[in-house]
Amino acid sequence: MKKSISFLVLLLSATLLQAQITTELLLPVGTDTLYGTLEIPATTIPLPVVLFIAGSGPTDRDGNNPVMKNNALKLLADSLKAHGMASLRYDKRAIGKSQTAGSKESELRFEHYINDAAGWIELLQKDKRFSFVTVLGHSEGSLIGMIAAAKAGANAFISAAGAGESADLILKRQIEKQAPQFAETCNFIIDSLKAGHTVQNVNPMLQSLFRPDVQPYLISWFRYDPQAEIARLHVPILIIQGTTDLQTNTADAAMLAKAQEKANLKIISGMNHVLKDAPDDLQQNFATYNNPDLPINQEMIAAITSFILSLKK
Repeated sequence: MKKSISFLVLLLSATLLQAQITTELLLPVGTDTLYGTLEIPATTIPLPVVLFIAGSGPTDRDGNNPVMKNNALKLLADSLKAHGMASLRYDKRAIGKSQTAGSKESELRFEHYINDAAGWIELLQKDKRFSFVTVLGHSEGSLIGMIAAAKAGANAFISAAGAGESADLILKRQIEKQAPQFAETCNFIIDSLKAGHTVQNVNPMLQSLFRPDVQPYLISWFRYDPQAEIARLHVPILIIQGTTDLQTNTADAAMLAKAQEKANLKIISGMNHVLKDAPDDLQQNFATYNNPDLPINQEMIAAITSFILSLKK
């Protein structure tokens, strides 16, 4: 009898494991296609689903780039699945498997990323397996996510390590700190782009930042103020920020929370930009950016799951 019960338990476990779904999901964008990974726990009832939007640069659906592998978004998806929540993370245009969907650099605009995210939201909303859609934007993905959430009517929004000011102001601060000798020249270029005007003569030393082909994208990006955009949202909002983040900080989170007073603000001590436990020490902090085996912060997972479960329909 005991052997029969043990066999049934093993059979049930195997069935549940098979029922868990990890599959590739496709989103047509014009004549191109974006690729994402859909994670669904084993269940027959509709589940909350979270759309992850990765940060800037060549960051892929897992939170990695060609020179750093930390698996932050993949680990977060795994954690949510363990708590009975589905998730979708995707490669943005020109990144990862969505490489061929990249427009020419001179044709790319920030609105492409917004519209793509809105497209994913709408795709999830039509899927009967999901009860409601939460958008989670990480870093630059926070700004993309809050605008797309409003555009497509997502049910909730989470900002993780999101900036509190527009990109032109952030860029000015970074240049002042890292290359003060170019600050005056860069400020002139940035102010021109902010006003919607391209700049013809750019110092060769600054071509990587302000080359002609990327200027139209910067113009489109500089238009958006995170504080103004989050204020337009009328859904439950969670703002998460770590205290050892080297890219954004608690002041950014405070600005977002002040702009949207109904938002829940969660400051997590000792969490860095890739959502992992890290000290203030620069070298040790950066070491976590390339450690895929290091788990993500548990307090953040608890905050996210608690927030989503409180909205469960």
